[in-house]
Amino acid sequence: MERTFCIIWFLYVSVCESLLFPDSKPVMHGEVLSPEYPQPYPPNLQKRWDLSVPNGYQIRLAFSHMDIEASAGCYYDSLTVLYNEKVLAKFCGQENSADGHHPGNQPILSPGNRLTLLFQTDSNNPEKHQNVGFSAQYQAIDIDECSAPEPRDGSDSLCAQICLNTLGSYICSCHHGYELRSDQRTCALSCTGGIFDEPQGHLSSPGYPNSPPHALSCQYVISVDSGFTVTLNFSDNFHVESVDTQQGPNCLYHWLQVTVPHREPIKLCGAKSPGVIETNSNTVRLDYHTDDEGLSNGWSLDYSTQRVNCPPPSKVAQGRVTPMLAEYFYRDYIFVRCDQGYKLMMDGHEIKSFSAMCQNNGQWHLPLPECHIIDCGEPEPLLNGGLTFLSGFQNQYRSVFQYHCNEPFYSLLGGVNVSFTCEADRKWRSHNDVVVSPTCLPVCGKPIKHVSGIQRIIGGSDAPDNTIPWQVMLNVNQNRGGGMVIADRWVMTAAHNLIDKNSKVATEAIQIYMGHNNVDTILQTPLYAASVHTHPGYNNPNNVDYNNDIALIKLQDPVTFNASIMPICLPPEGAAYETGIMGLVSGFGITKLGEQRFALTNKLKYVLVPLVAEEECAKSAVSWKQESANIPDLTNNMFCAGMREGTKDSCQGDSRGPYALYDHQRYWAAGIVSWGVGCGKKGAYGVYTRVANYLDWINKTMQEN
Repeated sequence: MERTFCIIWFLYVSVCESLLFPDSKPVMHGEVLSPEYPQPYPPNLQKRWDLSVPNGYQIRLAFSHMDIEASAGCYYDSLTVLYNEKVLAKFCGQENSADGHHPGNQPILSPGNRLTLLFQTDSNNPEKHQNVGFSAQYQAIDIDECSAPEPRDGSDSLCAQICLNTLGSYICSCHHGYELRSDQRTCALSCTGGIFDEPQGHLSSPGYPNSPPHALSCQYVISVDSGFTVTLNFSDNFHVESVDTQQGPNCLYHWLQVTVPHREPIKLCGAKSPGVIETNSNTVRLDYHTDDEGLSNGWSLDYSTQRVNCPPPSKVAQGRVTPMLAEYFYRDYIFVRCDQGYKLMMDGHEIKSFSAMCQNNGQWHLPLPECHIIDCGEPEPLLNGGLTFLSGFQNQYRSVFQYHCNEPFYSLLGGVNVSFTCEADRKWRSHNDVVVSPTCLPVCGKPIKHVSGIQRIIGGSDAPDNTIPWQVMLNVNQNRGGGMVIADRWVMTAAHNLIDKNSKVATEAIQIYMGHNNVDTILQTPLYAASVHTHPGYNNPNNVDYNNDIALIKLQDPVTFNASIMPICLPPEGAAYETGIMGLVSGFGITKLGEQRFALTNKLKYVLVPLVAEEECAKSAVSWKQESANIPDLTNNMFCAGMREGTKDSCQGDSRGPYALYDHQRYWAAGIVSWGVGCGKKGAYGVYTRVANYLDWINKTMQEN
């Protein structure tokens, strides 16, 4: 679209200017059809098409169909293709016609960005065959100006040195040391320098190896990534003018100066190549200077880069550094692993792993850690026992310890000493896979001292310390009685003194004393009951039925056994109650002061009394009943012990106390003082609960509570 604007100046001068406003983007392709195609074209026709595309492109014309009346030399009807009014081709006919000239499948390429099509027809068109004309498509094709051959007429080429093809055009460039002139085609010797940041490259002075025509002052900077160092390798052909002196060449007027940060610059000149220069820096500046006088052919060099070196790491005691290399470079990694049984430590803290990287300053980014021996920690304490280290430092790797029990009051379960070793996984492990953790079992019925001799029953001998360590004194509603220790939280006694008015006494009414043979001393450290368990078969509302006279008291806190407190053993399986065997009876009961005088003793007393045959015991019971109707009945859960002539017996206050038999170097609880007629009365025996009959009930009660 063309519009005309007239601008009238104040001095009566008018200027008219035509401005072109394009309606659309440049045409890059299109289609040309003969008039009325695909119908037959009319006669007496002359049609012209002027095709154009943007500068820098040429036109590619291809025919999809052509049907023009054929004639020799296309004399009658024809389509003519022209470029700048110069005929490129003239077409007529059909693809298989004998006359005419058909383009076939070959496209036409214009020399420039324009092309003209001229279609002419005469007045004659045979009636039997109507020709339909042609259809053609065109498109813009980029011209590769740089590939054009050099002009034969000797005129200048497009670019003096380097030609770079672009879409629709081209640009010129120059070799290093030259710059493009204002005509954008020719090159002139120059020195623009620049920054070179590739890992390797080539530099040379302007015009090398020839002398430049004028003075130069060039600067080149090689700057690569930190962590790399630059090496300069000058070629042998080196020539920078110098003045010879006795001290050697002097760079007065021409020089190449090499500058590395934080170092004195080096000036180079003369005819001898500097060879290889290791800069040990990632930045190097080269300043080349010449004046208008003198001749310097210049220099060339190749530069390369190497990664920065880090010092070899030192050794780590009880550890190793990997990988072991002859040299370590920037971005290399090292790792430290400790020997088995050692751990990585840094700044006083344990770390799971360690790696360090070689930095661009040639230093490792972390100092090496240390390897410290691992520690399995304090072994689990052994209840009623201890441990002894057999080797190594306490708790450290490969240390070995062994548990032991507090003998002679406790012994190891199974009787086998087990050693534990501190392993690399920081756990104490036993050499015996079966043993997970040892257990110290109480030793029963083996006092460190023994009583001896046969004593008189009422007023029997004082028990020496630590001879009857299972003895318990009970205080139930202010009534004194006896019992025996059978486990660290269990006391066995008679049921009849834990029943008050047909009801089980409250736990708060019971005080338990043990560990001393003197009443005044023992009363200072009472123990308390957690629960009371009388035998379910005990029923004695009128004090005439002592069958199942057995009970258990559970302590609130466990007792640690020692020489003065030790459990008595329970009866062994199939325990034998042999007539005449001597049993040990003990208690804080009544002692005889005279023929008719009795009093509670303040000392633990003991007496040895024989076990009486069942027939004798039964016969004695018949005689007792003849004297009194309130004498209890004997049952299979009882046995008698004592002397027929009397004088040796348990008495009031010893109730619930132990009757102990000695077998296989152990005392076991054969009976519990239950009832009797008088104290040491002639013809009367003490009656005891037969403990062996209650083993199942005892074990079940302790397990369930």
